[in-house]
Amino acid sequence: MTQMNTKQSPEHKPQPIVDLLVGIVIPSFILMKFSGDEDLGAVNALILALALPLSWGLYELIKYKKFNFMAIIGIVSVLLTGGIGLLQLDLKWLAIKEAAIPCVLALAVLGSTFTRYPLIKTLLYNPKILDVEQIQKKLDERDSSGAFEARLLHATYLLSGAFFFSATMNYLLAKWVVTSPTGSTAFNEELGRMTLLSYPVIAIPSMIMMMAIFYYLWRTIHGMTGLSFEEILVTSEDEKR
Repeated sequence: MTQMNTKQSPEHKPQPIVDLLVGIVIPSFILMKFSGDEDLGAVNALILALALPLSWGLYELIKYKKFNFMAIIGIVSVLLTGGIGLLQLDLKWLAIKEAAIPCVLALAVLGSTFTRYPLIKTLLYNPKILDVEQIQKKLDERDSSGAFEARLLHATYLLSGAFFFSATMNYLLAKWVVTSPTGSTAFNEELGRMTLLSYPVIAIPSMIMMMAIFYYLWRTIHGMTGLSFEEILVTSEDEKR
């Protein structure tokens, strides 16, 4: 009898501290402290600073062998920033790029409502996060599926609004902080400062908005199904089944 060896990809475990260090803190430090001519120089510092999040994103994609939409967006964002800096494009393109990616996500979330696969079901109402099968069963029992879909659509509009908020704040922050010509030492330093500021100014408020939307979704599910928070969430035991 032949034994088949099926090698599974390791399970991805979020590492927020590592993501924060590699994606924001270390690149920002390099840009602000090592962009001078007596150090790495503007070009080399920019390449090194952008290589860190790019390498980390590619490493995670290759290691876990799973298409991660947000990771792809992050890699594209890094490449665009690098292109703007290294090609010394007009400064306006940085602000446009900073706003463009969350704006595209907002439009994608809105546009997905006209398809069979609304993105809110990928980002929040997800079988890996919520016990969708049990929720749907309870909704069917209470004849509440139609009302729930209407609430889900409302949550989709809120999610799209969160991305539009991020796009607006990204644009304003880029215009406010980065004012020096691309390719200069000052540009690198300002880019590093903008990256650091983006966390408290944009990332944290956006996370709070996402948590508020998730809470709205949970309250809707609880009200329409009677299921508790623990019953709604997917546990490790559920995943093994």
